[in-house]
Amino acid sequence: MRWAGLVVLGVAVVACGGSRGRAGGARSGQRPELIGTVSSTTELYRQAGFIAMSSPINFIGSVRYLAGATDTTLVVIAFSLPNRSLTFAREGEGYRASYTINADVRQGGSTIRHIEAHEVVRVTSFKETTRSDESVIFQQILSVPPGQYVLSLAVRDDGSSRSGNHEEILNVPVLSAGKLGGPLSVYEVRERSTPDSLPQITVSPRSTATFGRDTNLTIYMEAYGPPLARLPVRLTVRNSQGSVVWVDSLDLPRRRQLFSGMVNIPTARLGVGVAMLTVDRRDTSDSARIPLLITFGDDLAISSYEEMLNYLRHFTTPQRLQALRDTAPEFRAAAWTTFLRETDPILSTPEHEGLREYFQRIQQANERFRDEGGAGWLSDRGMVYVTLGEPDQILEQTTSDVTQRGRAQVWEYRQHNAQLVFIDQTGFGRWRITSSSESDFQAIVQRMRAR
Repeated sequence: MRWAGLVVLGVAVVACGGSRGRAGGARSGQRPELIGTVSSTTELYRQAGFIAMSSPINFIGSVRYLAGATDTTLVVIAFSLPNRSLTFAREGEGYRASYTINADVRQGGSTIRHIEAHEVVRVTSFKETTRSDESVIFQQILSVPPGQYVLSLAVRDDGSSRSGNHEEILNVPVLSAGKLGGPLSVYEVRERSTPDSLPQITVSPRSTATFGRDTNLTIYMEAYGPPLARLPVRLTVRNSQGSVVWVDSLDLPRRRQLFSGMVNIPTARLGVGVAMLTVDRRDTSDSARIPLLITFGDDLAISSYEEMLNYLRHFTTPQRLQALRDTAPEFRAAAWTTFLRETDPILSTPEHEGLREYFQRIQQANERFRDEGGAGWLSDRGMVYVTLGEPDQILEQTTSDVTQRGRAQVWEYRQHNAQLVFIDQTGFGRWRITSSSESDFQAIVQRMRAR
């Protein structure tokens, strides 16, 4: 018994245009060079307990369990990959890519289940090919006897030689009377009523919501047991420090041969970072857990509210950042939403173009100025680049000796009627802005923020 499905999501990227991970500014002693990198995002998911691969092809996934027909358990395997991990080619008015999945569930020397699937992704514009969010979801539901297995998973981009491989141990549980199934983070689901039927479900493999954009995380759960009308369960979410940030109780209604239901967990209560949802049955001692992630976007390897504010030092005023810092945790999601609305240059679109461009500049600065001795965006040239963007012209004195001390580099910004001068005082490419140019730069920033 098996079912395969490919889902291409049409969810717009809002707020920061981009992902998850751990980063921060140098002054806080954290690692700003990790912002927005696939490797840092992957590490965050891996530490949270997900299937996570970053190279040479990026995908994030999870394995969950539901009761199956007699003496079997349903293994729900789901993973997502961004469009940008695939190689697209022009097809008519749009673009087409394809990928191949091979998965084996092994026990001892035997292959218990084998999956081979060839999937096609079509998009209507080139911009869609560069999406970095959870744009493509692949899921399989396998029926296997309880026991220990090895899952081997391979994902290959058909348009190139890139592929990703993952292997892990599966401890498939016995989900009999008194047990809980799932829980699963879902986009949509139709509750089933018998264990021998397949759930009609679209899984959210990353169990992730975007701070300030997504109001809820939807969780689907099942329970098995005596013929009661309703089954009480308790749900508790703890943050990464172990503190309880949300708790609720509900009764799962009985649907013929099992109990099932959904709950919406308000993301504003969870804060940014990794949290853990625990579901406890009130009639037995059984419990089940699932990690949840609240992020600022799909390209931002930032794991806390404070780290995000540290990154915004060149985006907005110190006063506005301090107001966000001073906001009580339970009101931060609302304050962040207000901040996005007030700073969004084009309110008619779902994306915050200002933040998208700002974080793209940070990434580019980290690449272009990485030889400055630290994170590129924190260097003098990085500061100017992130704040003002690409200069209209860069003038540098011609010399055959690139190690010559005192070389000058002039960045011209015609819009601001400014020429900003940087000096390589050491001869090792450590460019420092001159005092007069820094004063000019600060004056430009004040004029920009006064608009």
